[in-house]
Amino acid sequence: MADATFDDFFKSLQELIKSYEKKNLMIKTQSDVESNIVRLFGEQMSSLSRAQSGLDDVYELACTTAEHHPYWNVLYHACQISKITLDKWDGELTQEELNEISWSIDELKNTCEKLKARPQNDHIH
Repeated sequence: MADATFDDFFKSLQELIKSYEKKNLMIKTQSDVESNIVRLFGEQMSSLSRAQSGLDDVYELACTTAEHHPYWNVLYHACQISKITLDKWDGELTQEELNEISWSIDELKNTCEKLKARPQNDHIH
Protein backbone atom coordinates (compact mmCIF):
# COMPACT_ATOMS: atom_id res chain seq x y z
CA MET A 1 0.00 0.00 0.00
CA ALA A 2 1.35 3.41 -0.96
CA ASP A 3 2.00 6.07 1.63
CA ALA A 4 -0.61 8.79 1.93
CA THR A 5 0.20 12.16 0.39
CA PHE A 6 -0.81 15.67 1.32
CA ASP A 7 -3.13 15.65 -1.70
CA ASP A 8 -4.87 12.59 -0.20
CA PHE A 9 -5.24 14.39 3.11
CA PHE A 10 -6.59 17.50 1.40
CA LYS A 11 -9.20 15.53 -0.53
CA SER A 12 -10.33 13.85 2.69
CA LEU A 13 -10.44 17.22 4.42
CA GLN A 14 -12.62 18.64 1.65
CA GLU A 15 -15.06 15.78 2.13
CA LEU A 16 -15.11 16.37 5.89
CA ILE A 17 -15.80 20.07 5.33
CA LYS A 18 -18.64 19.21 2.94
CA SER A 19 -20.15 16.92 5.57
CA TYR A 20 -20.23 19.81 8.06
CA GLU A 21 -21.68 22.18 5.47
CA LYS A 22 -24.60 19.73 5.19
CA LYS A 23 -25.06 20.27 8.94
CA ASN A 24 -25.13 24.07 8.35
CA LEU A 25 -21.65 24.75 9.69
CA MET A 26 -19.76 26.88 7.19
CA ILE A 27 -16.00 26.56 7.25
CA LYS A 28 -13.85 28.87 5.16
CA THR A 29 -10.66 27.45 3.72
CA GLN A 30 -7.57 28.86 2.16
CA SER A 31 -5.26 26.39 0.54
CA ASP A 32 -1.99 26.18 -1.32
CA VAL A 33 -1.71 22.45 -1.86
CA GLU A 34 1.58 22.78 -3.75
CA SER A 35 3.13 24.27 -0.59
CA ASN A 36 1.27 21.83 1.68
CA ILE A 37 -0.71 24.59 3.36
CA VAL A 38 -4.36 24.53 4.35
CA ARG A 39 -5.90 27.10 6.65
CA LEU A 40 -9.36 26.66 8.16
CA PHE A 41 -11.53 29.49 9.41
CA GLY A 42 -14.78 29.32 11.33
CA GLU A 43 -17.70 31.10 9.73
CA GLN A 44 -17.60 33.85 12.35
CA MET A 45 -13.95 34.76 11.79
CA SER A 46 -13.60 38.44 10.95
CA SER A 47 -11.26 39.98 8.42
CA LEU A 48 -9.39 41.55 11.33
CA SER A 49 -8.89 38.20 13.08
CA ARG A 50 -7.77 36.64 9.82
CA ALA A 51 -5.25 39.44 9.24
CA GLN A 52 -3.91 39.06 12.78
CA SER A 53 -3.55 35.32 12.29
CA GLY A 54 -1.64 35.79 9.05
CA LEU A 55 0.57 38.40 10.64
CA ASP A 56 1.47 35.89 13.36
CA ASP A 57 3.00 33.68 10.64
CA VAL A 58 5.00 36.57 9.20
CA TYR A 59 6.11 37.66 12.68
CA GLU A 60 7.34 34.13 13.41
CA LEU A 61 9.49 34.26 10.27
CA ALA A 62 10.86 37.66 11.29
CA CYS A 63 11.75 36.38 14.76
CA THR A 64 13.25 33.06 13.68
CA THR A 65 15.28 34.56 10.84
CA ALA A 66 16.99 36.88 13.31
CA GLU A 67 19.79 38.92 11.82
CA HIS A 68 20.95 36.19 9.45
CA HIS A 69 19.09 37.68 6.53
CA PRO A 70 19.73 41.18 5.19
CA TYR A 71 15.98 41.93 5.02
CA TRP A 72 15.23 40.79 8.56
CA ASN A 73 15.03 44.29 9.99
CA VAL A 74 12.61 45.41 7.27
CA LEU A 75 10.30 42.48 7.95
CA TYR A 76 10.54 42.77 11.73
CA HIS A 77 9.70 46.47 11.91
CA ALA A 78 6.96 46.20 9.31
CA CYS A 79 5.44 43.46 11.49
CA GLN A 80 5.76 45.61 14.60
CA ILE A 81 3.91 48.48 12.93
CA SER A 82 1.26 46.12 11.56
CA LYS A 83 0.78 44.36 14.90
CA ILE A 84 0.28 47.59 16.82
CA THR A 85 -2.10 48.84 14.13
CA LEU A 86 -4.19 45.66 14.02
CA ASP A 87 -4.31 45.36 17.81
CA LYS A 88 -5.78 48.87 18.01
CA TRP A 89 -7.90 48.64 14.84
CA ASP A 90 -11.12 49.30 16.72
CA GLY A 91 -9.55 51.52 19.37
CA GLU A 92 -7.21 54.44 19.86
CA LEU A 93 -3.44 54.42 19.52
CA THR A 94 -1.67 55.69 22.63
CA GLN A 95 1.20 58.15 22.50
CA GLU A 96 3.55 55.32 23.50
CA GLU A 97 2.30 53.18 20.59
CA LEU A 98 2.66 56.10 18.18
CA ASN A 99 6.23 56.60 19.43
CA GLU A 100 6.95 52.91 18.86
CA ILE A 101 5.54 53.14 15.32
CA SER A 102 7.66 56.24 14.68
CA TRP A 103 10.77 54.46 15.98
CA SER A 104 10.06 51.46 13.74
CA ILE A 105 9.63 53.80 10.76
CA ASP A 106 13.04 55.29 11.52
CA GLU A 107 14.52 51.79 11.72
CA LEU A 108 12.94 50.94 8.37
CA LYS A 109 14.45 54.08 6.82
CA ASN A 110 17.89 53.29 8.26
CA THR A 111 17.74 49.72 7.00
CA CYS A 112 16.64 50.86 3.54
CA GLU A 113 19.59 53.25 3.38
CA LYS A 114 21.97 50.43 4.35
CA LEU A 115 20.43 48.17 1.70
CA LYS A 116 20.76 50.91 -0.94
CA ALA A 117 24.44 51.20 -0.07
CA ARG A 118 24.90 47.45 -0.57
CA PRO A 119 22.61 46.48 -3.47
CA GLN A 120 24.42 43.17 -4.03
CA ASN A 121 23.45 41.47 -0.74
CA ASP A 122 24.68 37.90 -0.75
CA HIS A 123 22.07 35.66 0.76
CA ILE A 124 20.70 32.26 -0.06
CA HIS A 125 17.50 31.11 1.61
